[in-house]
Amino acid sequence: VSIGAVRVVNGRILTGETFARLVNPKRPIPKESTRFHGITDSMVESSPPVEIVLPQFKTFVADSVLVAFNAAFDLKFLKLKEDVSGVRFDNVPLDVLLIAAFLFPDLEDVSLDALAARLGVEISGRHSALGDAIGTAAVFVRLLERLEARGIDTLEALLEASKMGYQIRARAARL
Repeated sequence: VSIGAVRVVNGRILTGETFARLVNPKRPIPKESTRFHGITDSMVESSPPVEIVLPQFKTFVADSVLVAFNAAFDLKFLKLKEDVSGVRFDNVPLDVLLIAAFLFPDLEDVSLDALAARLGVEISGRHSALGDAIGTAAVFVRLLERLEARGIDTLEALLEASKMGYQIRARAARL
């Protein structure tokens, strides 16, 4: 029901370059979801449907790397709507959750809120698409500083660290 993004270039969050759209899902929004994000049916009734919004979002992101917290969750929704929107998101994804697992393998609470608190990042507008995107970007920038200190300063090295973060999370889930 909502898509939000902010551009990050060279470790700087460009707060003037954002994407924020409500999406009309063409069906009632479950009350459990509304309790989480606060978006009601009346708020989206005049909003465009996903087949309009996703091409706009693709134009915004172009061929950029997509950075998200728990990226698989968001990418699943983009993938489900590829046919109806006519847009393919084949962008390289980076998952802040997996990067954090790599950097902090003993961290028990890997929620966005816990990571933000650990890194001294204040998130405004939590549980809104744009608020969460800006908060995730701020956490990501702080993680980049720690990664660079460990010699991880290329996309390839960052992707490898993400894979290692996935393995760390998978091992922890089995314990």
